[in-house]
Amino acid sequence: MLPAAGQENGLRGPVFDSEVNRTLLSQAEGTDQPPPAPGREYQPISPGALPDADGDLFGDVATPSSQAADPFSPLDGEPARQPAVTAERAEQRAAEPAPAEAPSRTESTAVTLDDIRTGTARTATVDAEEALEFPRRMNEREAAIEGQEFEREENPYAPLGLRLGTFVVVPTLEQGITWTSNANDSPDGEEAVLSESTLRLNATSDWSRHRATINAFGTIRKTLSGQEIKEIEGGGDANLELDIAHGLVGRASLGYSVGREGASSPVSIVGVEEQPLRHTIDGSVGLEKTLGPLRLGLTGEVSRDQFGDAELIGGGTLSQSDRNSTLALLRLRAGYEISPAFMPFVELEGGRRFYDEDRDSAGYARSADRLGASAGVALDLSEKLSGEVSAGWISEDFEDERLRSISGVALAASLDWSPVRGTLVGLDASTTVEGSTDPGESGSLLYSGTLRIERQMRSNLTGDLAFGAAYRDYEAGGHDLILNGEAALTWWLNRYTGLVGRASYERQTSSLPDRDYETTSFFMGVRMQR
Repeated sequence: MLPAAGQENGLRGPVFDSEVNRTLLSQAEGTDQPPPAPGREYQPISPGALPDADGDLFGDVATPSSQAADPFSPLDGEPARQPAVTAERAEQRAAEPAPAEAPSRTESTAVTLDDIRTGTARTATVDAEEALEFPRRMNEREAAIEGQEFEREENPYAPLGLRLGTFVVVPTLEQGITWTSNANDSPDGEEAVLSESTLRLNATSDWSRHRATINAFGTIRKTLSGQEIKEIEGGGDANLELDIAHGLVGRASLGYSVGREGASSPVSIVGVEEQPLRHTIDGSVGLEKTLGPLRLGLTGEVSRDQFGDAELIGGGTLSQSDRNSTLALLRLRAGYEISPAFMPFVELEGGRRFYDEDRDSAGYARSADRLGASAGVALDLSEKLSGEVSAGWISEDFEDERLRSISGVALAASLDWSPVRGTLVGLDASTTVEGSTDPGESGSLLYSGTLRIERQMRSNLTGDLAFGAAYRDYEAGGHDLILNGEAALTWWLNRYTGLVGRASYERQTSSLPDRDYETTSFFMGVRMQR
């Protein structure tokens, strides 16, 4: 068999079994298939690849016995196969004398079927076609654990929380010492050193469809030296959001708070050892329906205020039951979604405030009808800006004709803005109608607002700033202005423990006598979380 075309050209290309068998079979059966085109005789490029006239490749003369022992020696009568060489090397080898033992390369030898042997073509691997189709390994070797790159946490000092059922609960305990220049925030208050303890619990549901949150806190302040006080303040709220059906969402909330009234209360009680405790209970249930770009909402709210007895100086108590009241409201909101980030809305509210006693200690019937209307806009720019702001009018008209109605502009806002990563700016504003038990006085409107700035200066260092202002407008004449500010730093030693420092200032100025006061406080303590 003559050399293949790839060998003829000096290349070592593939030789397929089908071509070899076809050639050998045609010669064995005497078919009329033309023989392959003659090619140049193979001459090796490397010197010494073939035995010289006086020896074999390894220096020994080839003998018939050695050929018989070699399983790879040519068959009887079959010419030896040699690899192809270049033309220049072939001419050099042609000039050299041929070995006497080498058989003629040009002789024709008859080939039979019994003489067919396996060709020299390399058989492809089993997965050759798959390797061509998938050049990269499908099952890459896993890297060593210590060599992997772990994703960094956005906040490595954030609490992990405790899983209780389907809720994740985050408890926080803060314990420290407070120095204050005015222990009871009153015009005649004195300085004191207080022990202050605060426990907070925050729980968030881990549900796939609905959502629920629960928050609770409690604070105890007790005098270590200075003016003697003992205060307890606490509260909590729960919120539930239900995805009832497509475009229909239900919301419900319940809240409670308790705290002692301070000098900034609109009802000042003179000659008491301690101001009365105020208990507030809030609840609401509502539905929101989406109709294309239209948003419709209906919410019912109930708010209950109950006051404890005031302790008089020298003994005895003064009942405050005539101040207990319940406010029931129904709110209707309609909004139009211009875009997912911008939705103007209008809101109407109506209800009634019920006092437990038909008439107070001075003989006034203080139950009143409540009406209000407002317009605003809701914003939702993902993490950059979210919340709503509104303005309108509010009014309460009393049953007793001797009391003038309380009415005025109603302002409300709840915005969160993140100008840069790690910085959060919040704005909260509200308008509250405050009742009174002073003879002949209807009450007041309280406008309050707070600007909060939170900055994560380092992964374990957080700074907080807060500026607040409140303006109370009495219906009978007069006003109060309350300004306050606070700066705080929290340095986390690890994920569970941090050091806290706060400085705060509050000042009230009033057009009414004996209501001005000023308070400066400093707090240092430890915060623990889980």
